[in-house]
Amino acid sequence: MKKVLFIIAIFIATGISAQTKYQKGMQKAFDLWNQNKLTEASQLFERISKAEPENWLPAYYAATVEIISSFGIKNETVLTAKLTKAQEFLDAAKSNSENNPELIITQALLNLGYIAFDGQKYGMTLSGKNNMLYAKALELAPNNPRVILGKAEWEMGAAKFFGKSTAPYCDAIKKAIELGKAEKVEQEFYPKFQLKRAEEVLQKCQG
Repeated sequence: MKKVLFIIAIFIATGISAQTKYQKGMQKAFDLWNQNKLTEASQLFERISKAEPENWLPAYYAATVEIISSFGIKNETVLTAKLTKAQEFLDAAKSNSENNPELIITQALLNLGYIAFDGQKYGMTLSGKNNMLYAKALELAPNNPRVILGKAEWEMGAAKFFGKSTAPYCDAIKKAIELGKAEKVEQEFYPKFQLKRAEEVLQKCQG
C-alpha cells in the first residue's frame, strides 16, 4: 500500500512540476482575480502577455479585468485612464488574433464602459459601433454562447433605455445557455461561458 501511495505521490509531483511557467502564472492571475485583487491580477496578466507576445489570451484577460473594474467609477479621468489601458491590452491581443469573436465582443464591452459612465456623451458615437461589433461577432461565430449572450444583453439594455420590452431577447439568452452548457472548450484558459450570470440575465429578461 505504501508503495502504491508513493507512486501516486510521485505522479502528482511530476504533474505539478510539469506545469509550465505560463500555466502557473495564469493560474495565479486567476486566483488573484477570484480574490478580487483586480490590480494585481491585471498586472500579472500584463507581465505574462509580455513574456508570451504571440499569445492573445493574457492580454485579453488583462483588458477584461480593467474593463470590468471600470464600471461604477465616478471620476472621468480615472475611468479614461483605466479604459485607455484596457484598449492597449486589447489591441495587443488583436495583433495576435485577427477576427477573433471573443476580442470583438470585449471591444463592445469596453465601449459600454464609456456609455455606462455617460450615455449622453458617448452613446451617440459608440452605440452604433457596438451594433456593428456584435453583428460581426455573430457572423463569425453564430453558435458562440458568449457572443449570443453579449449581443442579447446589449440589445436588452437598449430596449430598456427606450422603454421597450426585453421579451424579444429571452430566446437568444436561452439559446446561449443551451450552447454554453454543451460547449467543449479545448484550448487551455480559453474564455468560459458564465452560466450563472447568463441565468441571472434571463431572469431580468423574463421579469
